[in-house]
Amino acid sequence: MQLIPAIDLIDGRCVRLSKGDYNEKKVYDAEPLDWALQLQDCGVERLHVVDLDGAKASEPQNLRVLERIANGTSLDIEWGGGIKSSDALRSVFNAGANRAICGSIAVDNHDLFMQWISDYGYDHIILGADVRNGMVSTHGWLDTSEVHVDTLIEKCLPDDEQRLQIICTDISRDGMLQGPNFKLYESLLRKFDNIELTLSGGVSKVADLEQASTLGIHNAIIGKALYEHRITLNDIRLWKRN
Repeated sequence: MQLIPAIDLIDGRCVRLSKGDYNEKKVYDAEPLDWALQLQDCGVERLHVVDLDGAKASEPQNLRVLERIANGTSLDIEWGGGIKSSDALRSVFNAGANRAICGSIAVDNHDLFMQWISDYGYDHIILGADVRNGMVSTHGWLDTSEVHVDTLIEKCLPDDEQRLQIICTDISRDGMLQGPNFKLYESLLRKFDNIELTLSGGVSKVADLEQASTLGIHNAIIGKALYEHRITLNDIRLWKRN
C-alpha cells in the first residue's frame, strides 16, 4: 500500500480542517515546498494537494504553489479543489500536476467528467468521492448531494480492463484523528473489482495504515497525523523500506 501525504492549502499556507469545516482551521508553519521536499527525502513518491480556496471559489486559487512544488521536486502530484471547467483542468496540468481530483463535476456535470476521462485517461483523472452518511458531498464539502457513493462509482467505472481511481473521504472522520471508516472501504472493495481505492480521513497512527493494508486498500492519505506527529517522517521511511 502506498502512503500519500497530504497538503491542504489556504492562502498558500498549509492548513488542516476538522470535518471539512472552514471555521475549524489550523494553520501550520510548514512552507509547502519545504514540507514537500522533506517528504520526498523520506522516500515519498506521490503527494496529495487540496486547494481549499479553489474548492470554495469553484476555480483553482493556489496554482503558484503547485508550480513551485512541481518545479522543486520530482513528486507525482495529485491536485484537487476548484476543477469545475476544462480550462481549470488544463491549468492544473499545465502547472505541474500529474493527476487531477474531480468530485463536484462528477455529480453536477457527469458527461463532462467522463469526457475528461476520455481525453486524459483513467491514470490522470481521479474521482473524488467525499461522503457524509454514504451520500456524496460537493463544492468543498459545503453541499450534500442526493447521490449515493455506490451510484456515483457505478456510473464512472470503465468498461474495459482499466481501473477507476477513487479517493474516498468519510468527512465525519477527516481531521479528527479517530481512525478511518474501514466498513466503508471494505464495502467498496467488495462491490467493485476495477477500482484503485485511496483511503482518506481519520488516519491517526501506524496501526491504521497496517489495517488498511491488510484489507487490500491500495493507497492511504496521511494529513493531520503527520502535522501532529502521530505518524512521523521516520515511520514513512520504515514503511517505504518494508
